[in-house]
Amino acid sequence: MSAEQTWGAIRTDLAMETHQFLAEKSGSAVPGVESYTEQKGEAKVTRVIIQTPEAGQALGKKPGYYVTIESPALRGRDKDALEEVAQVIATELRTFIRGFNLSDEASALVVGLGNWNATPDALGPKVVEKILVTRHMFATSPPEKRGGLRPVCAVSPGVLGITGIETKEIVAGIVDRVKPSFLLVIDALASRSTERMGSTVQIANTGISPGSGVGNRRLGLSIESLGVPVIAIGVPTVVEARTIIHDALEQIGNLGGFTAETRRREVIDRVLSPYFQDLIVTPKEIDVLINDLSRALAGAINLALHPGVTAEEVFRYLD
Repeated sequence: MSAEQTWGAIRTDLAMETHQFLAEKSGSAVPGVESYTEQKGEAKVTRVIIQTPEAGQALGKKPGYYVTIESPALRGRDKDALEEVAQVIATELRTFIRGFNLSDEASALVVGLGNWNATPDALGPKVVEKILVTRHMFATSPPEKRGGLRPVCAVSPGVLGITGIETKEIVAGIVDRVKPSFLLVIDALASRSTERMGSTVQIANTGISPGSGVGNRRLGLSIESLGVPVIAIGVPTVVEARTIIHDALEQIGNLGGFTAETRRREVIDRVLSPYFQDLIVTPKEIDVLINDLSRALAGAINLALHPGVTAEEVFRYLD
């Protein structure tokens, strides 16, 4: 039984949330899943390793390694705190790159998924605008002039409704032509917690399904579909309205109200029917949030990809 089937209408793209939910409901550890948490300065880092196909089916996620970085600083306006969290994210990204046995010279393609015309879905394109691209310089500059840079290119392929082309088809064509050693793919996600919107980053070595944040999954980008390793980076920027209602009713249940899960689902369906079944909620300050998140993520990616560049240089470049 997948996590989505277990939860009924409640959905999340975060492996950590799914694992926590199943562990709490069963009262024991989920077989085939290893999870542990540590504090790194302003950030809480949770690692989830899905070890078996059975565990992956239970969580509704592909077997693999998922890292979640949570910090209120990602939703704050403190630049110093944001840059500190960005350096934590960069450290985790370097670990993922090393996990694929990739060198500091291995070429990278950064892909920003999403719709630049829809602010909650514009994270990927916004990050790509700030990536330090260097691939075009490597054909003309000698090795001693490259200063610890890696060949990096970047693209925002848009969405099917704008291009009429599946994202996977566009990316596969670029991969076939450019032949990068690996991909970094950024996308907006959905969470089951309003507290995690804009304050959480998930990194995974399993690839990504474009459109997952709004429940519109397209053809996936993964090592299986593209032939090169894919590191997925996602930030929840939306939550489904039914999730908020479910959590509210659950709180009422804890006070002695709605105790039956089926009864809760009936109430949710009645409240949202017939026009708002797929209502998506996002913070009112989403435009500011996306700008700050894109700067933090771009800083982290630039640091992780270019070993010869310092944090001070990266954030000066972004400013």
